[in-house]
Amino acid sequence: MACVLRLASRSRSRSGLRPTLAAPRPSPVPPPPPRVGPTPAAPSPAPLRGLLLPLSPLRLASPDAFSSSSPSPAWLLDGLNWRRAGVGRRWFATEASAASTAAELVDVPLAQTGEGIAECELLRWFVTEGDQVDEFQRLCEVQSDKATIEITSRFKGKVHQIHFGPGDIVKVGETLLKMMVGDSQTVSHDSIASSTDHSHAVDAANPSGEGSVPSGTLSTPAVRHLAKQYGLNISDIQGTGKDGRVLKEDVLSYAASKGLCKEPTSSLEENIDQVELLEGRGSLPDANSYEDRRISLRGYQRSMVKSMTLAAKVPHFHYLEEINCDALVELKASFQNANKDHTIKHTFLPFLIKSLSKALSKYPLLNSCFVEETNEVIFKGSHNIGVAMATEHGLVVPNIKNVQSLSILEITKELSRLHEMASHNRLSTEDIAGGTITLSNIGAIGGKFGSPLLNLPEVAIIALGRIQKLPRFDDDENVYPSSIINVTVGADHRVVDGATVARFCNEWKSLVEKPELLLLHMR
Repeated sequence: MACVLRLASRSRSRSGLRPTLAAPRPSPVPPPPPRVGPTPAAPSPAPLRGLLLPLSPLRLASPDAFSSSSPSPAWLLDGLNWRRAGVGRRWFATEASAASTAAELVDVPLAQTGEGIAECELLRWFVTEGDQVDEFQRLCEVQSDKATIEITSRFKGKVHQIHFGPGDIVKVGETLLKMMVGDSQTVSHDSIASSTDHSHAVDAANPSGEGSVPSGTLSTPAVRHLAKQYGLNISDIQGTGKDGRVLKEDVLSYAASKGLCKEPTSSLEENIDQVELLEGRGSLPDANSYEDRRISLRGYQRSMVKSMTLAAKVPHFHYLEEINCDALVELKASFQNANKDHTIKHTFLPFLIKSLSKALSKYPLLNSCFVEETNEVIFKGSHNIGVAMATEHGLVVPNIKNVQSLSILEITKELSRLHEMASHNRLSTEDIAGGTITLSNIGAIGGKFGSPLLNLPEVAIIALGRIQKLPRFDDDENVYPSSIINVTVGADHRVVDGATVARFCNEWKSLVEKPELLLLHMR
């Protein structure tokens, strides 16, 4: 903002000449007539005492600061003398700070970590009160119903107060901690102008604003900041996330391979003894002790309590069917024999997932969700098929997105990635959210039948038993050994009826027993 001090007309009043503030006029003002004889003395600055203006933020402008935006001539106060400034000159310039230099106490709330998530469990803190924190530095780790998430700092400052401890449940929007943000967060007017001057050059060179990050590397600012802390080039790190995204664990693993840090471990490994005890794999410290032990459920186990309690209130019905997998066994063997990539292991599950997707295209009601509040059914456009996985951290159900558009090989690779991420407790919210139907492959561990509960808000879930060699009759009533798998479809009886499930299973069964039928629908 520029303030213009313009000398009033030569008309006299009781107080004499008074300089007044006025905006530049659109029409030029004629200059005062030239004087004959010696130069008169400059007007006395005394009348300025009556000027009620906050002059503290103003400074006299230097000749270099004058602009030609004003068309009218003016008078400039130079010391105690008035002199003509010339046409198009402004007399004062302002300086302002973009932010206060005083330290500010800032709340750091728990942000929304995913759709439908209202609260998270705080697993651990990476900082303590009094610590200095940089931007993008890790603050804490939380566990939602869907994934383990690290919260990073948006500010550079000092941790003032921590509001929650490990094991506490924090609702979205509640303050996790308070930070003292000081001078480091203030930006001067000059620095703003400087950054503005160079912004176009930076954008043209690298739109991401990260000079050391190539455009083909997928990663978050926090991950890039972590790589920078270790002095690593993020383009040298092999990403294990979706579409090759570089994750925090990838950076830590790469840094560990270079001897820059220790191998990263999961925060839940600190509670592994509790998990093993809950799963029956642990033992009491003293074999002769028969005292009761109280153990808090954490992470995925806590979320399973919530989800299964809600599912138990929904009226289920279950439909059992057996499928002949002889053709599938031969197909899997041929896939494996032709496989030249030793990192890929072909199994039955990808083919079952693909054939399931084809059956869902014919019976989309099984690929829907029920909204109880509005009494509506939402038919999902994508087949995001979830696969239940038992890990040492608990049961988790990531899903394969858009199965209807994937090949069996692509499904195999994505399933392998999800298994790897789940085993290291590194699944993201995107990996878990958005499922439309769930497969529970209990046969991979053992068991012929299951009675699964729904993974709400989905309306169907399928349990797969293990493949068995059983005697069956052919068309000539001859007995022969057959590979049989038992499937159990659990459905929400508020939305789905038994006849629909029976027709759906018949369609799926025909695709599994005669894989060549899939060729009719492949795109």
